[in-house]
Order: sequence, then C-alpha cells, then structure tokens
Amino acid sequence: MTEIPGPVPPVSDHMLGAALSDAILPVFVTGTWDEGMPVLWVNAEFTRTTGIRVDELKTRGTHPLLSLVGADPDREPGQTALREGRPTERMIQGLRPDGAIGWWHVTMSPIPEDDGVVRHWLGAATDVSSYVERHAAQLASLEVERRERADLDLVAQTTELLGDLEYPYALRDIADLLRALVPWAGFYLNDDGLVFADGVDVASPPSGRGRRHARYVPETPVLARVGGPPPVEPDVHGQNPAPSVDQVQDLLDGVTDGPVLLELDGHYPAHSASGWLRRDLVRRVVEETGAVPRSVVVHAVAGRRRVLGLLVSWHGAGLHLDGTPASGAGATPSEPQHVFTVVEVVARRAGTAIDNARLYAREHRLAEALQRAMLPEQAEVPGLDVWTYYAPNAEHAQVGGDWYDVLQISDGTVGLVVGDVVGHDVEAAAAMGQLRSVVRSYAFELATPGVVVDRVDQLVTGMRIPRSASMVYATLQQGPDGESWDIRYTRAGHLPPLLLRGGQVTQLAGAGGSLIGFGSRPRETARAELRRGDVLLFYTDGLIERRDRSLKVGLDALVETSGRITARDAAGVGEELLSRLADAPEDDVALVVVRMPDPVADGEVQPLSPRSRRWLLPSEPPSIGRARHAVLRTCQAWGLPESAAAELVVSELVANGVLHGWGNIALRLFDTGDGLRIEVEDSNPAPPVTTDGHPNRLGGFGMQIVERLADWGWRPAGSGKLVWAKLRPTD
Repeated sequence: MTEIPGPVPPVSDHMLGAALSDAILPVFVTGTWDEGMPVLWVNAEFTRTTGIRVDELKTRGTHPLLSLVGADPDREPGQTALREGRPTERMIQGLRPDGAIGWWHVTMSPIPEDDGVVRHWLGAATDVSSYVERHAAQLASLEVERRERADLDLVAQTTELLGDLEYPYALRDIADLLRALVPWAGFYLNDDGLVFADGVDVASPPSGRGRRHARYVPETPVLARVGGPPPVEPDVHGQNPAPSVDQVQDLLDGVTDGPVLLELDGHYPAHSASGWLRRDLVRRVVEETGAVPRSVVVHAVAGRRRVLGLLVSWHGAGLHLDGTPASGAGATPSEPQHVFTVVEVVARRAGTAIDNARLYAREHRLAEALQRAMLPEQAEVPGLDVWTYYAPNAEHAQVGGDWYDVLQISDGTVGLVVGDVVGHDVEAAAAMGQLRSVVRSYAFELATPGVVVDRVDQLVTGMRIPRSASMVYATLQQGPDGESWDIRYTRAGHLPPLLLRGGQVTQLAGAGGSLIGFGSRPRETARAELRRGDVLLFYTDGLIERRDRSLKVGLDALVETSGRITARDAAGVGEELLSRLADAPEDDVALVVVRMPDPVADGEVQPLSPRSRRWLLPSEPPSIGRARHAVLRTCQAWGLPESAAAELVVSELVANGVLHGWGNIALRLFDTGDGLRIEVEDSNPAPPVTTDGHPNRLGGFGMQIVERLADWGWRPAGSGKLVWAKLRPTD
C-alpha cells in the first residue's frame, strides 16, 4: 500500500456538505422521533428519485417519510429503534415518480451534538429494486421447479400404483395422492352404470351391457338443505325449464373429450348420468370434507375403444354445512393450470392401465379356460394310485403346449400320454388340443403304442399343424394275478419316463423316435413291468430345463432326486419332485405320477414326506369318492389318526362344491402339526351356509357335520371361494 506523504488535511463542513449534496444516493436529514421526524434537508438525488422537494415534505405533517412507504415489513422494530435513538436499517417499498414500485435499502443514523444529545438523524437510501426483482424471479423459478418435481413424483407414484391393479385399493390410493393438489378426488367406473371405485376387479370382466347410465338415486337431504339446486319454477308460459345438458353422459359416450365442469346446482333429469353423479358426489364430499361442493371437474378415464369411467376432482368451490363459503369458493374453480394437467395425465394413464389389466385378464381367462378344457382332471384308476399336475409358465399368458392324458381304455388297461407342443401361446394350446383329440381317438381303437403314434404321424402330416411336438405314449395292462402291470410305450422325440423301484431309478429310454409328424419309419414299442410299490413318472422338460444348464444335466438331477424320494403315495412323490425341482420353473410343467400300491409298505409312516397335497377334481359326483380316497391315503402316509373324520369332512366340502359350485374343484391337504387342514376351492363366490336340513327332502346337514368335527371358515379366492376346515386332534 502506498502511503500519502505528509499530514492529512481536515475535512471542512463545506466539503462535507458538498459531498452529501452531490452523492449519488438519496440522502436526507430529519429531526427527532418526538418531533415527528420532520425532513430538514434532502440532496438532489433524493428529489430526483422521489420527485418530492424538501418544502413539499414539510407540508406532509408528522413523519412525512411514511407517506412515501408502500410496504415496510420491519416497521415495528424500525420505529422502536428510532424512538430509542439506535441506528436502524430496513427494506421498504415505495412508489417512484413514474408510478412504478421500487425497493430501497434505508439506513437511519443518529447525529449526536457536542453535548451528546441526538437532535438530528442522517438517512440514506439505496435503490435495490433490480436485486429484489432478480431474487423474486429466482424464487419463482425455484417454486416452479419444486412444483414440477412434485407433480412428476405424484405421477410416478400413481404409475407405480397402476402397475399393480390387483391391489384392491389402488384407485383409492391414487385419489389420496391427488388430494395433495385438490381438496377431494375420486374414481367412478362405468359398466352398466357408474359406481364409485376404490379399485379395479380385473378378475371380473365387464358385463358388456353398455355405457348408458340409468340408475336413479333419490335427492340427498344435505343437497336439498345446503347449496342444492333451487326449486324448478315454471317459466312465463307455465312450463318447467329445460334440464341442463347431460355433460357426464356425453363424456361417457365419447361425444366430448373433456374435461367438463359439472355445476352441482344445475337441474338434471332423475335418470341422467350427470344427475346421479351430482347426488353421489355431494354425499361423499360432505361425509369426507364437511363442505358442499358447487362444481367439480370431470375427466374421462378412457380405454382404447370406450370410456371406462371418470376421475372427478373438486377444487374447493362450495359451502360448509353452516353455509359459509369453503376455501376457494366460487362459481368456477380457480387453480393453476398444472393442477388440471396433472389430473388429466393421471386420468389418461389410469384408463390405459385399467384397459390393459382387463384385456390381460380377459385373455388370461380365455387361455386358461381353453387350457383346462383340453386337460383332464385328476384321474381315478382302479388298482393304481394316479396323481397329475399341470402349471403353465407364469411369465406367459397362462397357456402353453404341454399336456397329459390318462385314459381308462378298458378294465385292466390304462393309456398314459404326456406331450409338449413348441410355444406358450393360444396357437400352441390349439395345436395341443388337436393332438390330444387325435391320440385319444386312436388309443381306444388300437392297442399297440407304436401303431397309435404311426397313425398320429399320418394324420398330423395331412392336418398341417403349424407347431412341432414331442410325445410319449404308454399303455398299462394289469397282469392276471393282479401283482403287476405290463408297460408298453413309445417315444416321439420326448424325454424318457422314469421307473422308481426300491430307491433305484431306471430311464425307460427305449423305442425312441423323431418328433410327431416327422416319422420316416414305423414306430417301435418297448416294454417294462410295474410291480407293487413301483412308481412311474411321465413329465415334460419344464420340470428340469433351466437356462444355466443343459437338458442332460437337468435329467441327471431328476434321476438323482427321484432316487431319494421317501413318499409312498403318488401325490407325495409329485409334491417332493415339485418342491425340489420346480420351485422356479422357466417353462410349462406337466407331471403324471403312477404308483402301484403296496399294502405292506403303505402302512409305514413317511416322516420326511412333504406335509402338503393337492388335487384338481372335476365338478362331478365321482369326485367325492376320489377325494375320500385321496384323504385316506394321505392320512395313512402321514400317520394321522383322524382319517375317518377327515373322510367325512372332505366328503361334505367336496359335495357342496359339486352341488352348488361350478368349474373345477381344487382340494388341498396340510399337516399343521396339531391337526389336518382341508381346503376346497370352487368357482362359486357364494359362502357356505349352515342349515337345519332341507324341508320335504333329505340333506342339508353337511356343514353341521363339519362343525362337529372341525373348526372351519371361508374366504374369497379368485372368482370363487375357498372353504377350509381344521380337524380337531383326537385322543
């Protein structure tokens, strides 16, 4: 730093006055607070900035500077400092000479006299309008960014909820999210009339009865009492005025794209969609918010071909129950545009998601119905313990090309077939159905498996089935002494069946050949024997096929696992295989387990066997007997003493499913450790009812028998119900 040589000359009063007069900041001198702070002197910049001369300020009375202040957030602290003689600074707003609003940073400093008494104040003002405007713009930009992020987060959360429409309260949770923007929001779905919806029942298809709304709901007392539509007075010609346009029905019909503003104090016909929605909305909004709405915004929840429902949002216009205006009350909602945009985006995404979910569910039902219609249910073969299982790959449309069949060709002769058509779609299922029908027709006509498959080859070649397929077909013929069954089989490009005997596993790999329809020479027939206690396994590659290993490694794993099976009933063998090999299948799985009972070995308890069993039975009377046999074999395998009670309970539950249900009946058994649990599922959603018998006919005491022997209950399951009963332990 360079120092100024010599003594510094003192600043004279004239020099100081000239500096203040020529300063580029508005500077002024006032009297004390007690004197009313009269303005005694101002510089030229003050006059230029405010447009007021000092002589004009003298005519403004006490505290004349306050007349220049438009907004002073720190008024009270500043005035207190002035009264106490302390320096102060503050940000004030005022008017410029051209009428524009400006901001100044004002400082007030006391000027003490030689005796220490403050008789004058020196003030200075800095114009900070540009800084304030830039700061306000930054804050506004940050607020817009924050709001946009909040909107995007809300849309993302609603998208996540729409991704799982099987959750029964998905629409309710989305409406709750929207209530961060509006006081109330809710969904209405339309299928043969509007109905308020907390979720989407994708398992229940639309009725297809149209989109016209024609349900009448009486006027609500709340609407009639507060904020409701005025009485309809006759006009000058003695006629009632024409009702308002049914905007909601126009929205449902696709006449308008929306959104529409529904005035809730309008007059609508009793059976109109707008009138019904108005009455239902008022009741719901009053119950949840305590205010009566005047108008709502209605957005269409549109699918691909039709409007599926409505998303209604109330933006605060209305009255409280005491008649006082609610927040934002007015004739029309006054909301930022982004609120309407977000609600519109949510409505459109909801429509697409609901339509996709219903479309998928509809295809799922069609495909599953096609698959189940082509697959046989649990078979009952005299002299053999047979258990069957099929599960399509969950990654696909619940339909595939795997199939099995168990045919009672004649007394003592059984046909078994397991096949696999390439693909996991409806075309694969259709090809599978064609092959199954062909095999069935020839199986009852021809006795030798090789000849049957030869005929199938010939017919398939002429049918031009578009998918290639593999198959193994076998016949089991009971020996004359009843101690064994003769097995004859042929394979058309399929994996070999397995024969389990005393812990040893044999692959029935004989009689191999090419895929169905590609046979260039007569098919061979191989033979084997099934003895007491032996198990025969037929399966498809979905049981063992994985992306991270070859098919041969999977087959070796199946052979090794089968050699360690401890179960001595067909269902137990199947459950062990599925639990060890098919916990995460990557393809369709079909499995047929055939076991020849062994009275000696079957009497031994199987402690290591899986403690669960399952069967799929047709809804027909013979299934009652099959269920009894299944429970009896399971209790014997698990060493449970309550087999007699279990037979009675399962008979009644399955009989109810056969008599009052429809579709297939699923039977499941569980060993809970303190009693056997029986579950029976059918497609009838109506709950079971305990009665005192049917008048003038037998029956009606089934559930009373169940109550005597077990604790029981029921719950909805899929499109039907599941009835469970847990047997009480016996001494």
